[in-house]
Amino acid sequence: MLFALVLASALSIVLSSNVVDLDNSNFDQVVNGDKSAFVEFYAPWCGHCKALAPEYEKVADAFVREKDRVVVAKVDADKEKDLAKRFGVTGYPTLKFFPKGSTEAEAYSGGRTAEDIVKFINEKSGARGFIKKAVSSVVDLDDSNFNSIALDTTKDVLVEFYAPWCGHCKRLAPVYEKVGDAFKNDANCVVAKVDADGHRDLGSRFGVSGFPTIKFFPRDATEPEDYSGGRDEQDFIDFLNTKCGLHRTSGGGLKAEAGRVGALDELAVKFMSADDKAAVIEEATKAAEGLGTSAEYYVKVMKKVQDKGADFVQTETDRLSRLLDGSISDTKRDTFQQRKNVLAAFLSTDAHSEL
Repeated sequence: MLFALVLASALSIVLSSNVVDLDNSNFDQVVNGDKSAFVEFYAPWCGHCKALAPEYEKVADAFVREKDRVVVAKVDADKEKDLAKRFGVTGYPTLKFFPKGSTEAEAYSGGRTAEDIVKFINEKSGARGFIKKAVSSVVDLDDSNFNSIALDTTKDVLVEFYAPWCGHCKRLAPVYEKVGDAFKNDANCVVAKVDADGHRDLGSRFGVSGFPTIKFFPRDATEPEDYSGGRDEQDFIDFLNTKCGLHRTSGGGLKAEAGRVGALDELAVKFMSADDKAAVIEEATKAAEGLGTSAEYYVKVMKKVQDKGADFVQTETDRLSRLLDGSISDTKRDTFQQRKNVLAAFLSTDAHSEL
Protein backbone atom coordinates (compact mmCIF):
# COMPACT_ATOMS: atom_id res chain seq x y z
CA MET A 1 0.00 0.00 0.00
CA LEU A 2 2.81 2.34 0.99
CA PHE A 3 4.61 1.55 -2.29
CA ALA A 4 1.47 2.37 -4.27
CA LEU A 5 1.15 5.74 -2.51
CA VAL A 6 4.79 6.57 -3.15
CA LEU A 7 4.46 5.57 -6.81
CA ALA A 8 1.32 7.66 -7.24
CA SER A 9 3.07 10.63 -5.66
CA ALA A 10 6.05 10.22 -7.97
CA LEU A 11 3.84 10.00 -11.03
CA SER A 12 1.97 13.14 -10.01
CA ILE A 13 5.28 15.00 -9.86
CA VAL A 14 6.39 13.69 -13.26
CA LEU A 15 3.07 14.56 -14.86
CA SER A 16 2.68 17.92 -13.06
CA SER A 17 1.85 21.01 -15.05
CA ASN A 18 2.96 24.59 -14.57
CA VAL A 19 -0.55 25.76 -15.51
CA VAL A 20 -2.41 26.64 -12.31
CA ASP A 21 -5.94 25.20 -12.02
CA LEU A 22 -8.45 27.76 -10.77
CA ASP A 23 -11.98 27.39 -9.46
CA ASN A 24 -14.37 29.30 -7.19
CA SER A 25 -12.39 28.35 -4.12
CA ASN A 26 -9.02 29.85 -5.15
CA PHE A 27 -9.59 32.24 -8.06
CA ASP A 28 -9.59 35.45 -6.00
CA GLN A 29 -6.61 34.31 -3.92
CA VAL A 30 -4.51 33.71 -7.04
CA VAL A 31 -5.78 36.49 -9.30
CA ASN A 32 -5.59 39.21 -6.68
CA GLY A 33 -3.49 41.91 -8.34
CA ASP A 34 -0.20 40.90 -6.69
CA LYS A 35 1.14 39.79 -10.05
CA SER A 36 0.03 39.62 -13.67
CA ALA A 37 -2.19 36.67 -14.56
CA PHE A 38 -3.08 35.10 -17.88
CA VAL A 39 -6.14 32.86 -17.67
CA GLU A 40 -7.72 30.44 -20.12
CA PHE A 41 -11.42 29.73 -19.68
CA TYR A 42 -11.97 26.36 -21.34
CA ALA A 43 -14.32 23.39 -21.60
CA PRO A 44 -12.99 19.80 -21.49
CA TRP A 45 -15.02 18.79 -24.55
CA CYS A 46 -13.94 21.79 -26.67
CA GLY A 47 -11.86 20.85 -29.73
CA HIS A 48 -10.18 24.26 -29.98
CA CYS A 49 -9.25 24.02 -26.29
CA LYS A 50 -7.67 20.60 -26.85
CA ALA A 51 -5.69 22.00 -29.78
CA LEU A 52 -4.49 24.91 -27.63
CA ALA A 53 -3.51 22.72 -24.65
CA PRO A 54 0.07 21.80 -25.69
CA GLU A 55 0.79 25.40 -26.67
CA TYR A 56 -0.60 26.62 -23.37
CA GLU A 57 1.67 24.23 -21.49
CA LYS A 58 4.62 25.81 -23.29
CA VAL A 59 3.40 29.25 -22.19
CA ALA A 60 3.32 28.17 -18.54
CA ASP A 61 6.76 26.56 -18.87
CA ALA A 62 8.11 29.81 -20.32
CA PHE A 63 7.34 31.65 -17.07
CA VAL A 64 8.60 29.07 -14.58
CA ARG A 65 11.37 31.43 -13.52
CA GLU A 66 9.01 34.42 -13.45
CA LYS A 67 6.44 33.05 -11.01
CA ASP A 68 6.83 36.10 -8.77
CA ARG A 69 5.66 38.28 -11.69
CA VAL A 70 3.32 36.14 -13.79
CA VAL A 71 0.87 33.32 -13.19
CA VAL A 72 -0.47 31.25 -16.10
CA ALA A 73 -3.75 29.59 -15.17
CA LYS A 74 -6.89 27.95 -16.49
CA VAL A 75 -10.52 27.56 -15.44
CA ASP A 76 -12.91 24.78 -16.42
CA ALA A 77 -15.61 27.28 -17.33
CA ASP A 78 -18.08 24.55 -18.20
CA LYS A 79 -17.91 23.42 -14.57
CA GLU A 80 -17.27 26.80 -12.91
CA LYS A 81 -20.23 28.56 -14.46
CA ASP A 82 -20.26 31.39 -11.91
CA LEU A 83 -16.71 32.39 -12.87
CA ALA A 84 -17.60 32.13 -16.55
CA LYS A 85 -20.59 34.41 -16.06
CA ARG A 86 -18.59 36.84 -13.90
CA PHE A 87 -16.04 37.37 -16.67
CA GLY A 88 -18.44 37.30 -19.61
CA VAL A 89 -17.27 34.00 -21.06
CA THR A 90 -19.57 32.88 -23.88
CA GLY A 91 -17.27 30.68 -25.96
CA TYR A 92 -14.25 28.46 -25.58
CA PRO A 93 -11.44 28.98 -25.21
CA THR A 94 -11.62 32.55 -23.89
CA LEU A 95 -8.27 34.06 -22.91
CA LYS A 96 -7.99 37.00 -20.51
CA PHE A 97 -5.13 38.99 -19.06
CA PHE A 98 -5.19 40.47 -15.58
CA PRO A 99 -2.48 43.13 -15.18
CA LYS A 100 -0.59 43.53 -11.92
CA GLY A 101 -2.43 45.87 -9.57
CA SER A 102 -5.85 45.06 -11.02
CA THR A 103 -8.47 42.33 -10.86
CA GLU A 104 -10.18 43.61 -13.98
CA ALA A 105 -9.64 41.43 -17.05
CA GLU A 106 -8.47 42.50 -20.47
CA ALA A 107 -9.59 40.36 -23.42
CA TYR A 108 -6.79 38.67 -25.35
CA SER A 109 -7.42 38.44 -29.08
CA GLY A 110 -3.94 37.66 -30.39
CA GLY A 111 -2.52 34.53 -31.96
CA ARG A 112 -2.88 31.11 -30.37
CA THR A 113 0.70 29.90 -30.61
CA ALA A 114 2.89 29.78 -27.52
CA GLU A 115 5.18 32.34 -29.10
CA ASP A 116 2.30 34.79 -29.64
CA ILE A 117 1.01 34.48 -26.08
CA VAL A 118 4.45 34.66 -24.44
CA LYS A 119 5.27 37.78 -26.44
CA PHE A 120 1.99 39.40 -25.33
CA ILE A 121 2.54 38.57 -21.65
CA ASN A 122 6.13 39.83 -21.76
CA GLU A 123 5.04 43.13 -23.30
CA LYS A 124 2.20 43.58 -20.81
CA SER A 125 3.99 42.47 -17.66
CA GLY A 126 7.61 43.36 -18.28
CA ALA A 127 8.55 39.75 -17.59
CA ARG A 128 11.10 37.82 -19.61
CA GLY A 129 9.43 34.54 -20.33
CA PHE A 130 11.01 32.45 -23.05
CA ILE A 131 10.26 29.19 -24.83
CA LYS A 132 12.94 26.55 -24.88
CA LYS A 133 13.15 25.38 -28.44
CA ALA A 134 13.87 21.73 -29.06
CA VAL A 135 16.91 21.00 -31.20
CA SER A 136 15.66 20.66 -34.75
CA SER A 137 17.26 19.38 -37.95
CA VAL A 138 14.81 21.47 -39.98
CA VAL A 139 16.34 24.82 -40.94
CA ASP A 140 14.26 27.91 -40.09
CA LEU A 141 14.17 30.41 -42.95
CA ASP A 142 13.18 34.07 -42.93
CA ASP A 143 13.87 37.24 -44.92
CA SER A 144 17.46 37.37 -43.69
CA ASN A 145 18.60 33.91 -44.81
CA PHE A 146 16.13 32.62 -47.39
CA ASN A 147 18.17 33.56 -50.48
CA SER A 148 21.49 32.37 -49.06
CA ILE A 149 20.08 28.91 -48.26
CA ALA A 150 17.13 28.11 -50.53
CA LEU A 151 18.74 29.70 -53.60
CA ASP A 152 22.27 28.41 -52.94
CA THR A 153 23.41 26.85 -56.22
CA THR A 154 25.37 24.19 -54.32
CA LYS A 155 22.35 22.91 -52.40
CA ASP A 156 19.06 21.10 -53.02
CA VAL A 157 16.49 22.51 -50.60
CA LEU A 158 13.00 21.35 -49.66
CA VAL A 159 10.97 24.19 -48.13
CA GLU A 160 7.68 24.03 -46.26
CA PHE A 161 5.75 27.30 -46.29
CA TYR A 162 3.56 27.08 -43.19
CA ALA A 163 1.44 29.12 -40.81
CA PRO A 164 1.69 28.62 -37.02
CA TRP A 165 -2.11 28.45 -36.67
CA CYS A 166 -2.62 25.95 -39.52
CA GLY A 167 -3.97 22.58 -38.37
CA HIS A 168 -2.56 20.68 -41.36
CA CYS A 169 0.86 22.23 -40.68
CA LYS A 170 0.74 21.13 -37.04
CA ARG A 171 -0.06 17.58 -38.08
CA LEU A 172 2.77 17.61 -40.61
CA ALA A 173 5.33 19.04 -38.14
CA PRO A 174 6.44 15.77 -36.43
CA VAL A 175 6.71 14.01 -39.81
CA TYR A 176 8.72 16.88 -41.26
CA GLU A 177 11.06 16.81 -38.25
CA LYS A 178 11.79 13.14 -38.97
CA VAL A 179 12.59 14.02 -42.58
CA GLY A 180 14.99 16.70 -41.33
CA ASP A 181 16.62 14.14 -39.05
CA ALA A 182 17.05 11.71 -41.96
CA PHE A 183 19.08 14.25 -43.96
CA LYS A 184 20.76 16.21 -41.17
CA ASN A 185 24.17 14.83 -42.12
CA ASP A 186 23.87 15.92 -45.76
CA ALA A 187 25.02 19.53 -46.00
CA ASN A 188 23.84 19.92 -49.59
CA CYS A 189 20.39 18.36 -49.16
CA VAL A 190 18.52 20.72 -46.84
CA VAL A 191 15.10 20.34 -45.21
CA ALA A 192 13.78 23.78 -44.28
CA LYS A 193 10.64 25.70 -43.37
CA VAL A 194 9.44 29.29 -43.35
CA ASP A 195 6.57 30.94 -41.48
CA ALA A 196 4.85 32.32 -44.57
CA ASP A 197 2.18 34.01 -42.45
CA GLY A 198 4.81 35.94 -40.51
CA HIS A 199 6.92 36.52 -43.66
CA ARG A 200 4.19 37.21 -46.17
CA ASP A 201 6.53 38.72 -48.76
CA LEU A 202 8.23 35.34 -49.13
CA GLY A 203 4.90 33.57 -49.43
CA SER A 204 3.72 36.03 -52.07
CA ARG A 205 7.01 35.85 -53.93
CA PHE A 206 6.62 32.11 -54.46
CA GLY A 207 2.87 32.04 -55.06
CA VAL A 208 1.87 30.52 -51.75
CA SER A 209 -1.90 30.69 -51.30
CA GLY A 210 -2.52 27.89 -48.79
CA PHE A 211 -0.77 26.08 -45.98
CA PRO A 212 1.28 24.03 -45.93
CA THR A 213 2.77 24.60 -49.37
CA ILE A 214 5.93 22.61 -50.07
CA LYS A 215 8.42 23.52 -52.77
CA PHE A 216 11.71 22.03 -53.87
CA PHE A 217 14.56 24.35 -54.85
CA PRO A 218 17.06 22.39 -57.02
CA ARG A 219 20.67 23.49 -57.04
CA ASP A 220 20.75 23.74 -60.82
CA ALA A 221 17.51 25.68 -61.38
CA THR A 222 16.36 29.26 -60.94
CA GLU A 223 12.75 28.41 -60.07
CA PRO A 224 11.37 25.98 -57.48
CA GLU A 225 9.30 22.90 -58.22
CA ASP A 226 5.97 22.25 -56.52
CA TYR A 227 6.06 19.19 -54.30
CA SER A 228 2.88 17.22 -54.89
CA GLY A 229 3.86 13.87 -53.41
CA GLY A 230 2.60 12.11 -50.31
CA ARG A 231 2.93 13.55 -46.81
CA ASP A 232 4.32 10.47 -45.08
CA GLU A 233 7.93 10.40 -43.91
CA GLN A 234 8.91 7.78 -46.48
CA ASP A 235 7.32 9.80 -49.30
CA PHE A 236 9.59 12.75 -48.52
CA ILE A 237 12.66 10.55 -48.04
CA ASP A 238 12.12 8.81 -51.38
CA PHE A 239 11.66 12.18 -53.09
CA LEU A 240 14.82 13.71 -51.63
CA ASN A 241 16.90 10.59 -52.24
CA THR A 242 15.98 10.82 -55.91
CA LYS A 243 16.48 14.56 -56.20
CA CYS A 244 19.66 14.77 -54.12
CA GLY A 245 21.20 11.53 -55.38
CA LEU A 246 21.34 10.03 -51.89
CA HIS A 247 20.45 6.75 -50.19
CA ARG A 248 19.01 7.76 -46.83
CA THR A 249 16.65 5.72 -44.69
CA SER A 250 14.31 6.77 -41.90
CA GLY A 251 16.37 7.82 -38.90
CA GLY A 252 19.28 8.99 -41.03
CA GLY A 253 20.83 5.64 -41.86
CA LEU A 254 22.15 4.59 -45.25
CA LYS A 255 20.88 1.97 -47.67
CA ALA A 256 23.09 -0.90 -48.80
CA GLU A 257 23.84 0.83 -52.10
CA ALA A 258 25.27 3.97 -50.47
CA GLY A 259 28.92 4.40 -51.49
CA ARG A 260 28.76 1.73 -54.18
CA VAL A 261 29.94 2.38 -57.75
CA GLY A 262 28.69 -0.03 -60.40
CA ALA A 263 31.86 -0.13 -62.49
CA LEU A 264 34.02 -0.65 -59.41
CA ASP A 265 31.70 -3.39 -58.12
CA GLU A 266 32.49 -5.29 -61.29
CA LEU A 267 36.21 -4.73 -60.76
CA ALA A 268 35.90 -5.93 -57.13
CA VAL A 269 34.50 -9.25 -58.38
CA LYS A 270 37.18 -9.44 -61.06
CA PHE A 271 39.92 -8.63 -58.54
CA MET A 272 39.02 -11.40 -56.09
CA SER A 273 39.49 -14.09 -58.77
CA ALA A 274 42.34 -12.49 -60.72
CA ASP A 275 45.78 -13.97 -60.90
CA ASP A 276 47.26 -10.61 -61.84
CA LYS A 277 45.77 -8.52 -59.03
CA ALA A 278 48.17 -5.62 -59.65
CA ALA A 279 46.69 -5.12 -63.12
CA VAL A 280 43.16 -4.91 -61.69
CA ILE A 281 44.32 -2.43 -59.02
CA GLU A 282 45.74 -0.23 -61.77
CA GLU A 283 42.45 -0.47 -63.68
CA ALA A 284 40.45 0.35 -60.56
CA THR A 285 42.68 3.32 -59.70
CA LYS A 286 41.91 4.90 -63.06
CA ALA A 287 38.18 4.13 -62.75
CA ALA A 288 38.02 5.72 -59.28
CA GLU A 289 39.59 9.02 -60.30
CA GLY A 290 37.36 11.96 -59.46
CA LEU A 291 34.59 9.79 -57.95
CA GLY A 292 35.28 10.59 -54.30
CA THR A 293 36.41 8.78 -51.19
CA SER A 294 34.05 5.80 -51.50
CA ALA A 295 35.47 5.01 -54.93
CA GLU A 296 38.99 5.35 -53.60
CA TYR A 297 38.12 2.88 -50.84
CA TYR A 298 37.70 0.11 -53.45
CA VAL A 299 41.35 0.56 -54.38
CA LYS A 300 42.40 0.65 -50.73
CA VAL A 301 40.62 -2.67 -50.09
CA MET A 302 42.30 -4.25 -53.11
CA LYS A 303 45.72 -3.23 -51.84
CA LYS A 304 44.93 -4.60 -48.36
CA VAL A 305 43.78 -7.93 -49.83
CA GLN A 306 46.91 -8.11 -51.96
CA ASP A 307 49.02 -7.54 -48.84
CA LYS A 308 47.06 -9.50 -46.19
CA GLY A 309 45.01 -12.01 -48.14
CA ALA A 310 41.33 -12.46 -48.98
CA ASP A 311 40.35 -12.92 -45.31
CA PHE A 312 40.90 -9.18 -44.81
CA VAL A 313 37.50 -8.44 -46.39
CA GLN A 314 35.51 -10.45 -43.83
CA THR A 315 37.71 -9.38 -40.93
CA GLU A 316 37.27 -5.70 -41.78
CA THR A 317 33.53 -6.16 -42.32
CA ASP A 318 33.21 -7.64 -38.84
CA ARG A 319 35.27 -4.82 -37.32
CA LEU A 320 33.09 -2.15 -38.94
CA SER A 321 29.94 -3.93 -37.77
CA ARG A 322 31.19 -3.72 -34.18
CA LEU A 323 31.96 -0.03 -34.57
CA LEU A 324 28.52 0.65 -36.06
CA ASP A 325 26.91 -1.04 -33.06
CA GLY A 326 28.72 1.36 -30.73
CA SER A 327 28.41 5.05 -29.94
CA ILE A 328 29.96 7.06 -32.76
CA SER A 329 29.35 10.39 -34.47
CA ASP A 330 26.92 10.66 -37.37
CA THR A 331 29.80 11.45 -39.74
CA LYS A 332 31.75 8.35 -38.75
CA ARG A 333 28.60 6.24 -38.93
CA ASP A 334 28.09 7.30 -42.54
CA THR A 335 31.74 6.65 -43.40
CA PHE A 336 31.82 3.22 -41.78
CA GLN A 337 28.50 2.17 -43.33
CA GLN A 338 29.67 3.16 -46.81
CA ARG A 339 32.90 1.22 -46.30
CA LYS A 340 30.95 -1.82 -45.16
CA ASN A 341 28.76 -1.50 -48.25
CA VAL A 342 31.84 -1.41 -50.48
CA LEU A 343 33.30 -4.46 -48.77
CA ALA A 344 30.08 -6.31 -49.59
CA ALA A 345 30.99 -5.99 -53.28
CA PHE A 346 34.11 -8.07 -52.58
CA LEU A 347 32.01 -10.64 -50.67
CA SER A 348 29.37 -10.97 -53.38
CA THR A 349 28.22 -14.38 -54.62
CA ASP A 350 29.84 -13.70 -57.98
CA ALA A 351 33.18 -13.01 -56.33
CA HIS A 352 33.11 -16.20 -54.26
CA SER A 353 31.88 -18.32 -57.14
CA GLU A 354 34.96 -17.39 -59.13
CA LEU A 355 37.42 -18.06 -56.30
